[in-house]
Amino acid sequence: MLNLLRQNKISKWFSGMGQEAIAVGVASALDEKDWLLPMHRNLGLFTTRGVDLYKLFCQWLGKADGFTGGRDRSFHFGIPEQRIAGMISHLAATMPIADGLGLASKLRDSGYVACSFCGDGATSEGEFHEALNLAAVWELPVIFMIENNGYGLSTPTNEQYACDDLVDRAQGYGMHGLKIDGNDIFEVMEAVSQAKKYALEGEPTLIEAKTFRMRGHEEASGTFYVPDEKFEKWSERDPIDRMARWLKEEQIVSGDEQLASIKDEVDNSFEPQLKKALKAEEPTFDRQTEEQRLFSPVDYPSTEGTEESSEKRFVDALQFSLRQAFEEDDEFVIMGQDIAEYGGVFKITEGFVDQFGKDRIRNTPIIEAGALGCGVGLALEGYKSVVEMQFADFISCGFNQIINNISKGQYRWMPPLNITIRAPHGAGVGAGPFHSQSPEGWFMQHPGLKIVVPSTVEDAQNLLYSALYDPNPVLFFEHKKLYRSIHDVTPDYCTPEELGKAKVRREGSDATIVTYGMGVHWAQDIAKSYAENGTELEVVDLRCLAPLDLDTVKQSVSKTNKVLLLQEPSTTLGPMSELSSLITEQCFEELDAPVLRCSSLDIPVPFSPKLEKHYLADNRLEETLDKLLAY
Repeated sequence: MLNLLRQNKISKWFSGMGQEAIAVGVASALDEKDWLLPMHRNLGLFTTRGVDLYKLFCQWLGKADGFTGGRDRSFHFGIPEQRIAGMISHLAATMPIADGLGLASKLRDSGYVACSFCGDGATSEGEFHEALNLAAVWELPVIFMIENNGYGLSTPTNEQYACDDLVDRAQGYGMHGLKIDGNDIFEVMEAVSQAKKYALEGEPTLIEAKTFRMRGHEEASGTFYVPDEKFEKWSERDPIDRMARWLKEEQIVSGDEQLASIKDEVDNSFEPQLKKALKAEEPTFDRQTEEQRLFSPVDYPSTEGTEESSEKRFVDALQFSLRQAFEEDDEFVIMGQDIAEYGGVFKITEGFVDQFGKDRIRNTPIIEAGALGCGVGLALEGYKSVVEMQFADFISCGFNQIINNISKGQYRWMPPLNITIRAPHGAGVGAGPFHSQSPEGWFMQHPGLKIVVPSTVEDAQNLLYSALYDPNPVLFFEHKKLYRSIHDVTPDYCTPEELGKAKVRREGSDATIVTYGMGVHWAQDIAKSYAENGTELEVVDLRCLAPLDLDTVKQSVSKTNKVLLLQEPSTTLGPMSELSSLITEQCFEELDAPVLRCSSLDIPVPFSPKLEKHYLADNRLEETLDKLLAY
């Protein structure tokens, strides 16, 4: 691989030289049903698991036959059928996934463990803490392996942490801790075997394997920052040389001649696959193929309706939908802060613990990234994960998981991830700048996510049910002010429907208001008022921001020839900024006036109701609408 890098045939290489005993030792000590979550330097894990070497070389070469088809590089891939979950560059971000895999094992009593790798550098990241804490609290069958090679890229360990050993942290989490010589394969295997026994008894373990990186972080970075004496010291403890000495001492090999023969055998085992991979086809770009990798087809369950209906509030419809899904399918699991006995801060899961039990209705510590990553692991094992953000504002703490693991997963290598992320959002309730935001627009530019924002009781009931059964990740935003302020009579069963279809809530001819969520109620109120003076406004409810139903919007624009885009988020880079561009590009000849936006102000959401009133978009709706109609 170093030769290929020098020949510019691969773009990057993260060498595991000096650390081979850890990957090989872990994979050798665990069973094939155990999950492995490797990092940059764990080539020995893949070879020990018997991964197809041709596809492995193609992956590193960026060829079409690689595990990601050229869509990602080096070790950024997983092989679910061989129980390997791939890494991302954000290092500790894969560690909470191990919790989800371990939770699936525990729920099904499957008897396997998940072993997640990280380096010394990643132990400073928040997701390291969240993953270890969650594993300990939930008593999950998980092993965390720290490969402490002395440097986080170029930063030595004495500039990364102040404790003597990273394994000392295990005591703080309430889990087992083992410090081992990472260059001794037998010590690695013994420690991992012991840790697996602990894990299956509900006692996760943190292992710190002391080792050393003999090459640069990646080849281009070099090793100029490492003192020469360190290389001299650690070269004497090289794991492959130590293995060779042991083989001779134990008379398993007769001498250097036989060792040379073994090395020749190793070369011969991979060189044909490498030569084949070097000649393999480069990926070809087909836009339709690439876009179709984002989402898997949806196969909703058939629902048998009854003739019974009942009056429900917005909050009741959400609870009704969740309950029906959880009654139908035992594979649904919901996680979040205070959602169990307390029923959530908005009481949507009230009574669920009594009905479904603590295994499926799970309180988490105050974490977002950890819960979302755990949801990924559960989904990889076929569960349907529901993660409740206590408030949508806190979703920023889980941004890394949503953007870098969840949204990109299926495009890269993952199977479909059935994850529904519920997020109470919105202002108008005097909750201040950290409990009132509408962050739904933050996620529109990240392909691979569906974004749903219902405005009616019926949509709250049916769209949530649809999201729960969608095999793709769905962000489901629920407006807090609507929870108990609107009600309607709906059937006492949920009807699934395709996500990404807008609805015309009110027919009109003079102008179109395109909006969603709370904006629909603002738009309908003002449309009713204007109708008294003979102005008929059409109201289009997007319902979903991704996929975006532009066809329904275009039909309405071509009918009324004037359009106002109404949103609760602040003006700059809100959802309607994108919609404005699309309408201008695709409907320019249909327009009799500029596309106008009506948004909340570009300031944080104020706490005082008097200030908040002037912040919100509906305070400027009539003024903006009059300006549009005057053209």
